[in-house]
Amino acid sequence: MHTILMFLSEGLLALGPWSLVLITLALTHVTIVSVTVYLHRYSAHRALELNPVLKHFFRFWLWLTTGMNTRAWTAIHRKHHAHCDSEEDPHSPQVLGIRKVLREGAELYQAEALNQETLDKYGAGCPDDWIERNVYSRFPMLGIMLMALINILLFGFAGVTIWAVQMMWIPLFAAGVINGIGHYWGYRNFECKDASRNILPWGVLIGGEELHNNHHTYPSSAKLSVRRFEFDMGWAWIRLFEILGLAKVKKLAPKPVLNPTRPSIDLDTVRALVQHRFQVMAHYRRTVIKPVFQQEQARACEATRGFYRRARALLYRDQRFFKPRHQQRLEQLTEHNHTLATIYEYRLRLQEIWSQTSRNSAEMLDALKQWCREAEESGIHALQDFVTALKGYQPQPARA
Repeated sequence: MHTILMFLSEGLLALGPWSLVLITLALTHVTIVSVTVYLHRYSAHRALELNPVLKHFFRFWLWLTTGMNTRAWTAIHRKHHAHCDSEEDPHSPQVLGIRKVLREGAELYQAEALNQETLDKYGAGCPDDWIERNVYSRFPMLGIMLMALINILLFGFAGVTIWAVQMMWIPLFAAGVINGIGHYWGYRNFECKDASRNILPWGVLIGGEELHNNHHTYPSSAKLSVRRFEFDMGWAWIRLFEILGLAKVKKLAPKPVLNPTRPSIDLDTVRALVQHRFQVMAHYRRTVIKPVFQQEQARACEATRGFYRRARALLYRDQRFFKPRHQQRLEQLTEHNHTLATIYEYRLRLQEIWSQTSRNSAEMLDALKQWCREAEESGIHALQDFVTALKGYQPQPARA
């Protein structure tokens, strides 16, 4: 009897408290890697290719720890990108509210997973073999119950707690934090046309998914970090899988190619600016808007400096998510400061060059030349220096 009680209490492994904590973190991390590498970067976006054995391991592990279906997850995520932060987005905090997405992220996923139209329209290319049809999709709760049994056998009563943590990990961090906070709070490297934000620059706890603004800017990139201080744990695993011959990266975010000796703008410049438009606008923000704003703020009287601080981000933010007070603040700022109004106007005009899809390459080149000529004549040194840098952009060579 005593032996049975000991077994139920400690399980086959009889581990100490700290060992159980480490085991729990390791098990949940495998689930996170399965989601970010297999479901997200491979299945939804095809940013890389995976070895069949590794793909099936991820499918099996997700069946054990989440009960999620590859096709459902892939379809819902693709729909999210197609209608991001609109009424048709399955889980946008900009539409539904941050509290609802944080608290009911898993429920929103489950509701959309029952939408057959979503599965049919966005679920192409997902597994449809015998084991998917007859085991994983047919009996999603069986894997979860099997995981509970395994945990109890290995860890005893503590296995119930480990299992509970495993079951809440993805609903909390993926469905709640990423889908909620990732479109509400954080910093933005790029002004893509949605509300996505990087929650943290170090993507460890959620496998790199914390770098959500980077992902929405370049959704087909296998690597989510773009700046030197950012870290993407999912990318570290992908590189390890590549070394082991288990993965092959297909797509990465384009990196600007600069040639400072180029004397003028040509069609190659236009192609490069279209290819690197998000980096170009981030460059404009850093080298034009930021220094010019700091100069103008320093010149302002003490009473208006607080207003300047509140209005700075409006000079480079997309107006799609402006509230009325933001629009009023921007208008007030540009009406009373000609220099800031000028750099804001030039930002909008530069974006418009590649936003008008009806233009052909020659028309875009003419528009860019005119923009550069007028920017050089503006008398604003930061804007003139930006034109010089703009001439050096070249198209990125095709990835081998």
